[in-house]
Formats: sequence, C-alpha cells, structure tokens
Amino acid sequence: MLGYFEDQAATDAVLDTDGWFHTGDVGRLDEHGCLKITDRLKDMFIVGGFNVYPAEVENALRKHPAVNESAVIGVDDERLGTVGRAYVLLLHNADPRPDAADLEAFCRTHLANFKVPREFVFVDDFPRNATGKILKSELRAHA
Repeated sequence: MLGYFEDQAATDAVLDTDGWFHTGDVGRLDEHGCLKITDRLKDMFIVGGFNVYPAEVENALRKHPAVNESAVIGVDDERLGTVGRAYVLLLHNADPRPDAADLEAFCRTHLANFKVPREFVFVDDFPRNATGKILKSELRAHA
C-alpha cells in the first residue's frame, strides 16, 4: 500500500517509517502458523491497569445458551478508569430468559474478574453497517 488517496494524515497514521501497514487488528498464530484476527486495538479498553479485549468477553457470552449476540464496550468508571458494558441480544425463544445477574455469574465462570462486564444492557437489535457489522461507535456514542 502506498497510502490513502489524497489523505496524507491518514496514511501517516497507519504506515510506519519502514513502510509497514498497521491495520489496528489484534491476532495470534495458531498451531498451523495461520494468523487468526481476534480483535481490534481501538476496541480494547483498560480496567484497573489490565487490558480487556471485547472479543474475548463476547466469545464467553456466546457460550451462554440464551445469548444470540453481544457487543462489549468500555465505559468510564470513577474507580477503575474504564469497565465493560455488554449489550446483549437474547435468542427469541430463550427459556428461561436470563437477567443481568445471571449473565454476570456466567461470565465469572469463564473470565477473569476484571474482564466481567459491570453492566448488561439487553437490546432488541444492534446498530449495523451495510454488511451487518455491529457499529460499536454508535453504542459508545450513547453510552
């Protein structure tokens, strides 16, 4: 990549002096040497000095039998700086329907304490872009 068309500031933000393109993605190499993208740096937030990657929390919530989809963002907290807020879309036929306390207890069995969202917001749908991706920027704007 040579840069963004007629946008030097955006180009300078992603290309380093050696010409490497920094996407902002976080990933890992699996046992076969394949790169798996696991999150975005801009989505990461810090709880009491510890990094929290929303995709990890969302993957834990996905294991709950009543959860259809979730999106986790960081919100300001007076004591810890930032804490997690999980927006949760339940399966339409979820029975029984969990409440916030149920989801918190579930998360505590799958995540370190600092990664457990401090708030759960139940939604009927998510703001999405044209390809169906959840727009976390809109969730942050209304946080």
